[in-house]
Amino acid sequence: MNPMEYPMQIDGAPVRSPRERAVALPFDGSQVGTIFEATEEQVNAAVEAAGRAARQMRELTLDERSAILRKAHYRLLEERDEMAMAVCQETGKPLKEARMEVERAALTLLFSSEEAHRLHGEVVPMDASPAGKGRMGITVREPVGVIAAITPFNFPLNLAMHKIGPAIAGGNAIVHKPATVTPISAVKMARLFLDCGLPQGALNVITGPGGAVGDMLVFHAGVDMITFTGSAEVGQRIRNLAGLKRVTLELGSNSALILEEDADIEAAMPRIVAGSFAHSGQVCISIQRIYVQEGIRTEFIDRFQAATAKLAIGHPYDPATDISSLITVDEAERVVSWVGEAIRAGGKLITGGGRQHATVAPAIVADVPPHVSLCRKEAFGPVVAVNTYGKLDEAVAMVNDSDYGLQAGIYTRDIQKAFQAARQVHVGGFHINETPQYRIDHMPYGGVKLSGTGREGPKYAVEEMTEPKLITWRV
Repeated sequence: MNPMEYPMQIDGAPVRSPRERAVALPFDGSQVGTIFEATEEQVNAAVEAAGRAARQMRELTLDERSAILRKAHYRLLEERDEMAMAVCQETGKPLKEARMEVERAALTLLFSSEEAHRLHGEVVPMDASPAGKGRMGITVREPVGVIAAITPFNFPLNLAMHKIGPAIAGGNAIVHKPATVTPISAVKMARLFLDCGLPQGALNVITGPGGAVGDMLVFHAGVDMITFTGSAEVGQRIRNLAGLKRVTLELGSNSALILEEDADIEAAMPRIVAGSFAHSGQVCISIQRIYVQEGIRTEFIDRFQAATAKLAIGHPYDPATDISSLITVDEAERVVSWVGEAIRAGGKLITGGGRQHATVAPAIVADVPPHVSLCRKEAFGPVVAVNTYGKLDEAVAMVNDSDYGLQAGIYTRDIQKAFQAARQVHVGGFHINETPQYRIDHMPYGGVKLSGTGREGPKYAVEEMTEPKLITWRV
């Protein structure tokens, strides 16, 4: 087999199709692999294989499921260098960020392994009702069945493990459809899971465009649940087409950060720079809007500009690189156009915004009118809008003036103000003295409004991926 070929994995075997597609390094467009677009027959075969495996997965003990995930955790750590390079190649993110993603993915599998041991129901006090006298009741959690996992390009390994790990812990079988441009790590993980004892057909990977392959999964009668991470537009379409299938959606954001006048700017700055520009801003919870109390505007912008200027822009394979390319040239051009729109509307470019192929220099734009794309939509690029406010209530109102609600944060030494904002900002997660990009892999993660429905984090995803069943008996 050509080492650059990455066949699909269906029912435990590598599968090709007549339709080949190149996988390119986004930084320069050089080819790093070849994948195959699934046909309708191959999608059907993957779902049917998962259906057969689902019966076997259901019968595995909790400890057997946990053991498979624990083995996968250790195997992934053993192959961390190879997997990090695969992630770097397919996403174009700096190698040091790809290495961090592999470490996080391994930890997600470990958390999932632990959750398999904690899968339990409860005793129902039947005799709390007169009609329940002489009866007892319990609940148990049973697997949903076949889960279609549709994952994005920005964290192709860890976000896939946030779906696959809990699905296995819950006793389900999976058909995984990775993003078209980032399939390599998905194929590698399917092989790794087989080596760790996962039953044949319990994890199938099919590749190809989401509009075709993804739709087939959404409509397929053999799929019981869809878990999707991606854009709000696609998520809404899946929700509308899925019928009575269970659906969880992790969608977009334009996350905001509030800086009160008493904030420790010097201490916060490294987190703000990383939270704004990691992976060139291609993170769902990347900082896109910063609201600075007017008394510290000048100091903050000066420090932010100086810290941003220290970021090293370069090839993703270079261990010293901080900023590399966006996923495509088209996306880079769109981000630059949004910067231009903000400036034409009256915003002031503080730094950055230049483009070389798919790489955009980190951009800071001050005094951005609230109606422009940078404040209304998800940029998914290395650009941040900085605006000022007078009182905290004004900042909260500006943060909430969004169709999205994934995560937000505040820096302040005043605990009363911190919790005032935490209560009033309408998001799925709020962080005090931390940026909205903060995420550890066992916490509940998800949003409100157009940011989605349901929660990830292994404990919470397992709950989404299992059904409670009531069992009663007369004593």
